[in-house]
Amino acid sequence: MIAVQSFLAVLVKACLVIFLFTLVRGLVWVFNLFILAPFLDPLKNIPGPDGSALETHLGGLMDPDLSPKTHKLWTEKYGKTFRFHGFGSHDFRLMTFDLRSVSYILTSPVYEKPWQTRRMLTTLLGRGLSAMEGNDHKVLRKLIGPAFTAQAVRATIPICFQKAEELRDRLDALLSEDTSKIDITHWISRATFDVIGLAGFDYNFHALQDESEEVYLAYRRLFDVADQGPVGMRGLLQMYSPFIEKVLPDKLSRTVNDCLRVIRKAGIEVLESKRLAILAEKANASEIHDKDILSLLIKANLSADPSKRLSDSVLLDQIVTLIFAGNDTTSLFITWCIHLLSLHPAIQIRLREELLSLRANSSSHSDLPKASSSTPAGLYAHADAIEALPFLDSVIRETLRICSPVHSTIRTAMQNDIIPISSSTIRRDGTEIKPPDGIPIRKGTFVHIPLQGLNMSEDIWGKDAREFKPDRWSNLPESARAPLHPGIANVMSFSLGPHSCPGWRLSTLETKLFISVILPHFIFTPAEEIGSYVSIVMRPYVRTQLAKGSRLPIMVQRYFAE
Repeated sequence: MIAVQSFLAVLVKACLVIFLFTLVRGLVWVFNLFILAPFLDPLKNIPGPDGSALETHLGGLMDPDLSPKTHKLWTEKYGKTFRFHGFGSHDFRLMTFDLRSVSYILTSPVYEKPWQTRRMLTTLLGRGLSAMEGNDHKVLRKLIGPAFTAQAVRATIPICFQKAEELRDRLDALLSEDTSKIDITHWISRATFDVIGLAGFDYNFHALQDESEEVYLAYRRLFDVADQGPVGMRGLLQMYSPFIEKVLPDKLSRTVNDCLRVIRKAGIEVLESKRLAILAEKANASEIHDKDILSLLIKANLSADPSKRLSDSVLLDQIVTLIFAGNDTTSLFITWCIHLLSLHPAIQIRLREELLSLRANSSSHSDLPKASSSTPAGLYAHADAIEALPFLDSVIRETLRICSPVHSTIRTAMQNDIIPISSSTIRRDGTEIKPPDGIPIRKGTFVHIPLQGLNMSEDIWGKDAREFKPDRWSNLPESARAPLHPGIANVMSFSLGPHSCPGWRLSTLETKLFISVILPHFIFTPAEEIGSYVSIVMRPYVRTQLAKGSRLPIMVQRYFAE
């Protein structure tokens, strides 16, 4: 009995010590988070808006309907570089519109995507390119490079034409059913899903014809989950304690797991089939001529140093990521382009006339070539003619500038650093930071890069920066000419540096070809007042119907040439 009492006394003392230790550690953590760290943070002396202890400025910066006004107000008041409050006045974060600073941050190994972002992407898509950092990202980026060269992208032209024509025919069929108000987002997403399936993996989802294919439906459910995001207390707990999801999965987690199970099962079959075909066709994989992204990825993987080859699991993660990113960004690119054309009828008419001029100037005066009947050479030649159209090019660039599929991005400083600036910044104490001095930043600080904000910056694009004006591309201001990204001047929509979008050529080409096929046949006019919200990418919605999710109803009628 005495021994039991002694044991209990020791146990109570141990529990008390653990409790007191945990309490002290908690108090130290709270003291450091809310008092000491903000006091020592060099950003405290950088200009920016103030707020109460728990006030956040993220709402006005992350909502694309509000952020242009917020960006303009703050840059006028605080300059190109300023700090703001994340989740309270203790959470100093940096935002910059200085292209020198932006270029440095996005190309420096000092800055990585926050672990929270990478964990969310890994949970949703696996260890794909978008969730990797450091050497792993560098190796994978190099490995997938051949799949996104100009030559590889050019090989997708017949597929893009084919699916654009199928989309045109489906829209025409809807009009025959007396349906003139069409959710263009839905139909374009189905078409681009077919494109990325065939061009990326030689896999036909048949999404335009029938939304019943198992893998397609799994992806659609995955997209819906991505729209919801890890919201609420449960989402935060899972982010910081991933074991909760494994031990007590909720409905959202089960949905993701079910979708990934379907996708990975099909992916394993496609992956193994292609690998066997490649090995059977040529002993030397460097001579394989397959053009789809997966074949090129397998080819590069087989040719790589065995110690640097990717496992099947990592290859499957790239499939999931590339389909997710390749479909969403391009479908929204095309959707926003049609929306902007509907809002600007004079520009729509002018672009249609330019596209129809291809037919008028052809030697046969016949209709535009069809993917189903034309030779590949004919389709390539027609695509070249489309790419050479100056006003179409201007419309596409301006769409990308105004409606960036990705609203913004965020990085974390992995060590204390000095961010270079191109123009002076006045500290809150009245002193000045002049180049070549820069903004001091401590390890762990979040840095926000406003991609759309830079695209609409008056300092870069002029006083009319927030207007949709394709003609600006024939006479860009000097500040917008020096290209940060090849081919698209200072447009930040595809980001830049090691984490820039590898599929920018494919997305741009696909958008041009779809618009060239659709616009000569239809007239688009607004049907509802449309807003936008951020859910990984920037999605449209009907302002009075946010609960219905991403939609862009538009009035469609056939175009009859006089």
